[in-house]
Amino acid sequence: MISDYKILMGDCMKSMRSLEPNSIQCCVTSPPYFGLRDYGKDGQIGLEQTPEEFVAKLVEVFREVKRVLKDDGTLWLNIGDSYAGSGKGPAGNLTKSHDQQNMEHKHSKIVPDGLKPKDLIGVPWRLAFALQADGWYLRQDIIWSKPNPMPESVKDRCTKSHEYIFLFSKSPKYYYDSEAVKEDCSEENIKDFLQRKKMNNKGSGAGSYEEARPDLARSRADYMPSDFKRNRRSVWQVTAKPYKGAHFAVYPPELIEPCILAGSKMGDTVLDPFGGSGTTAGVALKHGRQAILCELNEEYGDLIDARVRNIFPDMDQYAFLDKL
Repeated sequence: MISDYKILMGDCMKSMRSLEPNSIQCCVTSPPYFGLRDYGKDGQIGLEQTPEEFVAKLVEVFREVKRVLKDDGTLWLNIGDSYAGSGKGPAGNLTKSHDQQNMEHKHSKIVPDGLKPKDLIGVPWRLAFALQADGWYLRQDIIWSKPNPMPESVKDRCTKSHEYIFLFSKSPKYYYDSEAVKEDCSEENIKDFLQRKKMNNKGSGAGSYEEARPDLARSRADYMPSDFKRNRRSVWQVTAKPYKGAHFAVYPPELIEPCILAGSKMGDTVLDPFGGSGTTAGVALKHGRQAILCELNEEYGDLIDARVRNIFPDMDQYAFLDKL
């Protein structure tokens, strides 16, 4: 399977209209966050005056995503939050190499109607419920736990160290490869299992594990898989990594690998309507998928190619083979 990707430059709503219905298996994306940055492009999302306007615009975008998704397709949506009147976006997205002064959106200092200064806006759940009301199946809220969050000087709340990834589906039954994203069982569970197995091998009766722990006196198959793997849980601890490229909002490849592995098969097409730096395409190609990116800013074209090659350095080799 020769993996490839293409970039549709321009407004994502218009770009996605060129795609055939039911042609995309999986969408993995992170739209611009509300009131965070001004990218200097007409039609950009994120500069709306209110959270309601921002959410309404994204609902329109993902309505078009739903049109191009296959009936068993999924949407994996990463979105962060911010505080009313703070003038700052969600913690953990900026690094010292970024020009925060030029990119900060000054409208984020405005307090939207219905909110008070210092209120947490609740953008992720506002968007999740709006998409649910628009017909999407809201299947999971996944926590991206950041071991290295952006430091904050606040003294009246905890430092923000997480974001959300929401799993949506187009239909009640959808493609999800749970085997592809299983994780290792905890060392404590494995140790407990081995102890129980050792004691049970001595036979039942006084001093047996069945007598000590009747609640765990089950068969090996019921208690511990032979490969010591378990179903992936909903808190993903992934280190935020700075990127030296010119883009300002880059999620780490490790964060979206489970999304692509669970939501698609080899050869399927993965869509990112907010292509940004191209991380989604790089991870998709690395795992034998095709990718389609939409990107409003034409200046990111070279950046995307560099990012894809950074994640999938064998791309040139595969491109060469494709020409033979």
